[in-house]
Amino acid sequence: SDVPDVPPPTDSTPEILKRALSGLSARWKNWWIRGILTLAMISVFFLIIYLGSFMLMLLVLSIQVKCYHEIITIGYRVYHSYDLPWFRSLSWYFLLCVNYFFYGETVADYFATFVQRREQLQFLIRYHRFISFALYLTGFCMFVLSLVKKHYRLQFYMFAWTHVTLLITVTQSHLVIQNLFEGMIWFLVPISSVICNDITAYIFGFFFGRTPLIKLSPKKTWEGFIGGFFSTVVFGFIFSYFLAQHQYFVCPVEYNSETNRFVTECEPSELFQMKKYSVPPLLQAVLGWETVNMYPFQMHSIALSTFASLIGPFGGFFASGFKRAFKIKDFADTIPGHGGIMDRFDCQYLMATFVHVYITSFIRGPSPSKLLKQLLILQPEQQLSVYKSLKSHLVEKGILQPSLRG
Repeated sequence: SDVPDVPPPTDSTPEILKRALSGLSARWKNWWIRGILTLAMISVFFLIIYLGSFMLMLLVLSIQVKCYHEIITIGYRVYHSYDLPWFRSLSWYFLLCVNYFFYGETVADYFATFVQRREQLQFLIRYHRFISFALYLTGFCMFVLSLVKKHYRLQFYMFAWTHVTLLITVTQSHLVIQNLFEGMIWFLVPISSVICNDITAYIFGFFFGRTPLIKLSPKKTWEGFIGGFFSTVVFGFIFSYFLAQHQYFVCPVEYNSETNRFVTECEPSELFQMKKYSVPPLLQAVLGWETVNMYPFQMHSIALSTFASLIGPFGGFFASGFKRAFKIKDFADTIPGHGGIMDRFDCQYLMATFVHVYITSFIRGPSPSKLLKQLLILQPEQQLSVYKSLKSHLVEKGILQPSLRG
């Protein structure tokens, strides 16, 4: 049977903005509303960046919860008339369980020395996965007990709905935070590239758009798609150049257990040290340069920007298809002119996965700091055994003299 209609969200545009734009056509009114709210959101985003890594993590968590709420609410609106027992309660319970699992893994991975000093946390971390599984099993059993004979199929639909929503929101937001720990630049460049592509594609499409791009999104045009691509690659390249100059953005985010603060201090890796590159002969004739100085990360920024502008929009197309399936225009009416939070971050989640895979495949190597944290957790006898094995290995390599006493 057809999916029931979802009541459309109400218009949340502030009255003062409505009155100021009352003389404009609907097309230009939407342009100004989107533009003003976009600048406001970017300003808030810069403020949060200034406040530091911890505030960025809270922002990611807040966005995750709101996106989850918007998707779950659609399911509730569609099927609320069936009075499914415990649906909303179990949905939020599963969100709590999955966040407990992922953030517990993050604490165990990045805050090992902090945990080692607190006995209460040691128990939670040691049995973290068992506790997480027990919590999930509790929710699973509650779902089975809630099954009603006349609604079996519908209840399993909603059970699947909840788990797919968890996969889309919680897993991806966890990857965003993992990327952030690699260095704020791995968080800012991808996210800013998606934002830049969204803005520039809209601008190019608004002024020059003539050729429809995809049926799922009738307003998307080839002109906007192509204009957004070139603009995003240029933006990512320039933006990376400015960020790569500052330790605050390039150093991995680490927790200092002595000061109880997140720190971003390090000797920048080779990715963020200026190097001289030879310009290809074909471009030498155009640019008039034989060599150019740039940061190696800028080359990686081209890959990130390319994905953000060519593949990232498919996250938006997926969301458009989802909304069409349920006959709704937006996920919610949280942001006037933009829709819900999920409407703004549908491409970001796809980008988060790509960046994480990109880092693990092409960038990340063995981490001495992480290894040291893990060694500090071991028992003294285990630490001594590791020390003797490492010493023996270094002697065999000729790095240490055999007579050297430890």
